[in-house]
Amino acid sequence: MQTRIQGTVMPVLEVQLDRDESVFAESGELSWMTASIQMTTHTQFGGGGGLMGMFKRAVGGGSFFMTEYRAMQAPGEVAFATKVPGHIVPVPVSPGNEYMVHRHGFLCATPQVTIGVGFQQSLGAGIFGGDGFMLQKVGGTGTAWLELSGELIRKDLAPGETLRVHPGHVGAFHASVSFQITTVPGIKNAIFGGDGIFLAALTGPGTVWLQTLPLARLAHKIAEYLPGEGGSGSRAASATVGGGLLGGIVGSILSGNDN
Repeated sequence: MQTRIQGTVMPVLEVQLDRDESVFAESGELSWMTASIQMTTHTQFGGGGGLMGMFKRAVGGGSFFMTEYRAMQAPGEVAFATKVPGHIVPVPVSPGNEYMVHRHGFLCATPQVTIGVGFQQSLGAGIFGGDGFMLQKVGGTGTAWLELSGELIRKDLAPGETLRVHPGHVGAFHASVSFQITTVPGIKNAIFGGDGIFLAALTGPGTVWLQTLPLARLAHKIAEYLPGEGGSGSRAASATVGGGLLGGIVGSILSGNDN
């Protein structure tokens, strides 16, 4: 197997497969392939907790199906392109060297890599499309390719060192990094700060890859220019939903402690 990443703004991963070699990806990731490549769609390919694990991934916004791309009879090529400007990152996977990846960050992998739900938490209606926040866990043995949007920033955290990040900017990190969702401290910060209500706290040791273009933020900005539900006609309704969410959060903060 040989791979090549082409392009800088909208990169594409080209995988050259020898006869009987394969890779797998979520359904819908394919960009192009040669005639010798055979596609086979599975509901449990790549491990990750069996059928129940796949249901959890689907509920959290991931794909229920995985597709295997295998070179039959002769060598072939299969390619996967990014959906938005960003980077494709190859990572070696082995026991003790596993990764947590944002919900849309898994691009493809070699057959012995597993993919499942590593973290899932509801953050309330209207946050991350109402689906809550989910991280996929990439384990097993082999190579996985991750899709991270925007520019890529790498942070190497020492043991006990903590980095607080807007959740949308979390691209991937080593499974050795401790992760939890926290609320912004202080009532004024939560209501008037403008930086969101939630922060992700990542504590080392391990490496964190941050992405500068969260998909939820990109979608929100594009929606402002769309007619109908996504555009200016829906802003009053969005404000009503946002007000209800804010009221619930303020009540939660008041019932706790005000830092």
